[in-house]
Amino acid sequence: MPPPANTRRAPSPPDGGWGWAVVFGAFVSIGFAYAFPKGIAIFFKEIQGFFGTSYSEVAWVSSIMLATTYGAGPISSILVNRYGSRPVVMFGGLLCGIGMVSAAFCTSIMQLYICVGFITGLGLALNLQPSVIMIGKYFLKRRPIANGLAMAGSPVMLCTLAPLNQFLFDSFGWRGSFLILGAILLNCCVAGALFRPIGPGTTSVKTQVTVEGKGALKRDVTEDAVEMSSPTNLPMKNKTEEEGDRDCCEKINQYLDFSLFKHRGFLIYLIGNVLMFLGFFAPIIFLAPYAKHIGIDEYSAAFLLSILAIVDIVARPTTGIIANSKWVRPRIQYFFSFSIAFNGICHLLCPLASSYTGLVIYSVFFGLAFGMVCAMLFETLMDLVGAPRFTSAVGLVTIAECCTILLGPPIGGTLIDTFGDYKYMFIKCGVVMVLAGTFLFIMNYYNYRMLAKEEKERKAKEEDPKTVRTENEGRNNWIKETTQDGPELEPLREEQEEPKKEVNGIIEV
Repeated sequence: MPPPANTRRAPSPPDGGWGWAVVFGAFVSIGFAYAFPKGIAIFFKEIQGFFGTSYSEVAWVSSIMLATTYGAGPISSILVNRYGSRPVVMFGGLLCGIGMVSAAFCTSIMQLYICVGFITGLGLALNLQPSVIMIGKYFLKRRPIANGLAMAGSPVMLCTLAPLNQFLFDSFGWRGSFLILGAILLNCCVAGALFRPIGPGTTSVKTQVTVEGKGALKRDVTEDAVEMSSPTNLPMKNKTEEEGDRDCCEKINQYLDFSLFKHRGFLIYLIGNVLMFLGFFAPIIFLAPYAKHIGIDEYSAAFLLSILAIVDIVARPTTGIIANSKWVRPRIQYFFSFSIAFNGICHLLCPLASSYTGLVIYSVFFGLAFGMVCAMLFETLMDLVGAPRFTSAVGLVTIAECCTILLGPPIGGTLIDTFGDYKYMFIKCGVVMVLAGTFLFIMNYYNYRMLAKEEKERKAKEEDPKTVRTENEGRNNWIKETTQDGPELEPLREEQEEPKKEVNGIIEV
């Protein structure tokens, strides 16, 4: 099959230029998407007293928002494939503003779940995935650095929102604060305007070329069948029905590639991350309430989040630079596994910090570990599945992760309500994170070994003289022998089929 014309190919990533403006837009969008659910934890203690609820009930506000942000990943991916990143991000910013303004008029905790959790969470979802996808379209060689800079938006926003929210609450109360925060979130629309399309949609072009390639292959197979056998109406009818079913599957896979569930590396990443998120967000959500619980004043408690965010700001781009080095990038999955385990160790040691100085030290190490994980969260996924399948991979991963994201903080709140102490929540999160990091390290070691073995077998097959023949030569020889020898040499023809299948396997790999 001849390669597609150059005019049909998607443009290559420029690795710079307007891409840095895209990184800035992603910096803002990703910053709000990750930092906002944590920043509103400043209001939890007051909202709890206002509505007379428990810790676990208030924790559902952030949990629903985070779960919606991740669970709506497939919706975001489909909309990006259909309309592009720019309009999706701008619409998401509008939803965020509407959700927070509506939350200012809520009269029950259930209404907060809907306005802050679902509506604002959906808006943040429409900001997160398109931002990461656009970076993958604009960068290739410098992608880890670009991802690290964009992910630094989360700690910068958290560092700003933590004291800002406390100031807004003291000045305007939580209702007035929600109104102002709704207006601030409209800046996501401005960030989305920076996402200028790089050219013809990469996904659409590749899908079109793939469909055309499959169509050409189907035509070749049909022509060969007509040449080798007498025409009958029944087989052709069945073939048409099969092609219709395949076209339907191709339309579905155009938006979400479900074949990723057969990808070994993707499944390892998915299982490890689903386990990790059970203890990933709860410590940062309960850090400020924990400080208030042990008698630390409100502004000092909010400043702990700022300390965490300041360290996070430095950790993310630094991690991106380290991950882009020639020593780490070939085995970046190990570095990611270590970061998750390091995060869990910090939580296990947190109960030892019973003073403000101890909490400051914990915040420093937590910020470092948190930044390391977030900087590589999407880079490691793209390393496993590749840029063409990354859009679908993000959507499928986020909807799988939303269950543990939803349950993590409420489980932590339940432990606090049950034992009246925060240390059990931190221990639970630490154990879960260490288990997730250990699982990913072991399974990635297995995956690297299997990939090396498969690569070695592939090279051995390529060097085998029996498999050097091209697909066209094998097909022509098979047709020639079929037409000349007739049915009495059927076993010989079956032997001739084997090299053809072997060649196809190599080409597909």
